[in-house]
Amino acid sequence: MGPALAVSCSMHQISSSHFLWSLRKLSWHTSASRCACFTGRYGIRSRQTRKYCCQASLSTTLQNVVRAGSQAHPGLGTGAFVNSTVYLLGLQVLLKGLTPAGVAHSWVLGTAIYSAFGPGGYLLVCFYFLLGSAVTKVKLEQKQVEGIAEARSGRRSPGSVWGSGSAGTLCAVAALAMGNATFWQVGFVASFVSKFSDTVSSEIGKAYGKTAYLITTLKVVPRGTEGAVSLEGTAAGAAAAALFAGTAFLLKLVTMQGAGVVAAAAIVANLFESFLGAALQGKALWLTNDIVNAIQISLAASIALVMTAYLYTCSLTLQLCSSQI
Repeated sequence: MGPALAVSCSMHQISSSHFLWSLRKLSWHTSASRCACFTGRYGIRSRQTRKYCCQASLSTTLQNVVRAGSQAHPGLGTGAFVNSTVYLLGLQVLLKGLTPAGVAHSWVLGTAIYSAFGPGGYLLVCFYFLLGSAVTKVKLEQKQVEGIAEARSGRRSPGSVWGSGSAGTLCAVAALAMGNATFWQVGFVASFVSKFSDTVSSEIGKAYGKTAYLITTLKVVPRGTEGAVSLEGTAAGAAAAALFAGTAFLLKLVTMQGAGVVAAAAIVANLFESFLGAALQGKALWLTNDIVNAIQISLAASIALVMTAYLYTCSLTLQLCSSQI
């Protein structure tokens, strides 16, 4: 009894600081939940222990967010969180290319795109925004003197946002509502390839085009005329379509075949936009530039989706025929 009593007394004389040091050491090898359970059981929560538990919990939460955000089709909750974070951190950059109202409207577009098509789709839209804003500033002073520059020095209003992104947003909503995101992704990519190609064609044509022709009559007209095309602008637009389609391929948004499909759809839609501008824009008051753009990108998305469905059907038919031989 004597030795046992002595050992018991000596154990009770262990200092609280030594015990807490042991607890802290143990906590580095346990999860936040085990730490909380241990300290709750013994009624001890030192400042260091609480700090560790909070850090571990935050780390776990961030890991979950990163894991969800890196998925190809993250969903609406993750898309809203990631897009809102980007907007808060990059507001000053956004305001250089968008009006305040344009920023608010583009948040809806960005949330839908990230939710449906993930970081790859979101990056494609960011590239469009940055490169499109940059190309509108090419020889801006010259275009302003000639009266053919974009309004607000190229800063996009809500109308411009939806003129550029309405078709892509509809594809994103369709993907979220109906599934089969890979299919709708092709239409989304085609819409932005078309709009980027059109922006490059128009801005380079106004800056460097030597001779502009009205596409309906081939009559020589001043640069910047609605429906006018130039060799320089058309070549730049075609190159931009190929470049942006290639970017979508590298981001794994489309296959190599899909990249060809969206580039072709973009070029066809751009030519149609020029015809529409020459034939009707300015004559029909409701047909504003933003509406013409929305029609153009919707046509590009539609062509790409129809072509994709057709090629998929042909592929299935060939496989079926091969299996029966």
